[in-house]
Amino acid sequence: MKETVYANERNTLCERAFLSENSAGRLKPLRPCPVRTDFMRDRDRIIHSKSFRRLMHKMQVFLAPEGDHYRTRLTHTLEVTQIARTLARALRLNEDLTEAAALGHDLGHTPFGHSGERALDRLCPNGFRHYEQSLRVADKLENLNLTVEVRDGMLNHSGANRASTLEGQLIKYADRIAYINHDIDDAIRAGILKAGDLPRDLTEILGDTHSKRISTMVNAVIAYGTDGDIGMTEPHWEATMKLRSFMFENVYFNSAAKSEDSKVADMIEHIYEYFRKQPDKLPPEYQANIEEDGVERSICDYIACMTDRYALALFEELFVPKTWQHK
Repeated sequence: MKETVYANERNTLCERAFLSENSAGRLKPLRPCPVRTDFMRDRDRIIHSKSFRRLMHKMQVFLAPEGDHYRTRLTHTLEVTQIARTLARALRLNEDLTEAAALGHDLGHTPFGHSGERALDRLCPNGFRHYEQSLRVADKLENLNLTVEVRDGMLNHSGANRASTLEGQLIKYADRIAYINHDIDDAIRAGILKAGDLPRDLTEILGDTHSKRISTMVNAVIAYGTDGDIGMTEPHWEATMKLRSFMFENVYFNSAAKSEDSKVADMIEHIYEYFRKQPDKLPPEYQANIEEDGVERSICDYIACMTDRYALALFEELFVPKTWQHK
């Protein structure tokens, strides 16, 4: 099967696609699988990891929302992966590489979304960035031993970073397309926004419904092509970035939506200080890294791996008095 995949890639993918057979390999040699390519194996390793499962209980935007239909970090990851695979197929790029990088791009995300990330960034001596932590999770905390190309796509999906493969570059666009649109959907569900609040000049370009906007943005990436780096045609890119700025102003930093953020920061700081003073209370797997990485880094690893509900339960266990019960 694997040789058939290699042949199909050579015959069907575009000239600048990354072929699976050309992978630079892994940090540690691994016996080849007779059936799966290296990128297929990376996808499977990520899906079976503990960090991937924990994404189910990490918030996307809203802290402990009432209702069953708000996005979590896991459903966000699945939406990013779906969009990324659609783009890869349309552009004749390597779908397996794209899928693996998309599935792994948020493995290092903190509890409580970007509020938790900002709190850890203030506490950690060298700062904290979730995309760097995703690589740390894969390389050290879970020893997933992923390929160079998948790791590159995971690391460079955010900010001004640029992945070395076109497949890796797709993740940044799929990520933005996904979170801008599903966060609009969740904000409307939460009553933070109404559909009519979206700037009309932007909806005229991108679409006035969830599905229309996603289709427009996806088609704009496809239309941009693969002659250079991955991009988005104008005026769609400008409108997308303006819509992103609208979301920062009206949702991500909205006082109603983020009213609990200060409590998140206080809670994470209390947990951090508790273990900084008593590192022997860290779980054994994190204590084992102290000699090499230091106490502060090991504490940050522990907190970043927590789900929202685990962090809340731990805070309650450490700092909230329990009612006395006669035994």
